[in-house]
Amino acid sequence: MSNEIPRSGLADRFWETKPMAKLNQKEWEALCDGCGKCCLNKLEDDDGTVALTRVACRLLDNTTCLCSNYKNRHQYVPECIVLNPATIEKNLYWLPLTCGYRLIYEGRDLYDWHPLISGDPNSAHEAGISMQGRTLSEVTVDEDDWDDHIIEEPY
Repeated sequence: MSNEIPRSGLADRFWETKPMAKLNQKEWEALCDGCGKCCLNKLEDDDGTVALTRVACRLLDNTTCLCSNYKNRHQYVPECIVLNPATIEKNLYWLPLTCGYRLIYEGRDLYDWHPLISGDPNSAHEAGISMQGRTLSEVTVDEDDWDDHIIEEPY
């Protein structure tokens, strides 16, 4: 394994050698693959099964799959979950199956299309994994109709 520092300033394959609890903020954020699925509204049935919908948080940018106001998101979406090493276990059930945070937490490898592997920040979009261009804003879909927009994982 190389000890080179990529242009991103992150150590090569840091997630394989550094426990999640020891990641700095830049490393933690880099685990995000940019798919936008964590910003999708989910439906949970009585047995705890979680289904993803294509109905996205009002702050999700449908083109970039990034939060349009990440720094101040809790002012607009107080229920937005802060995911970090201390909260990941209790929030794991709603993370997408392809999520980098979930994969690393479960001791699995990142997919080849993950930006940390490919070196391309658009690779999740190019692989068709992201929700780019596929979401509907929650401000345009009545909550009673969300079940009409359930998607299968991985999408």
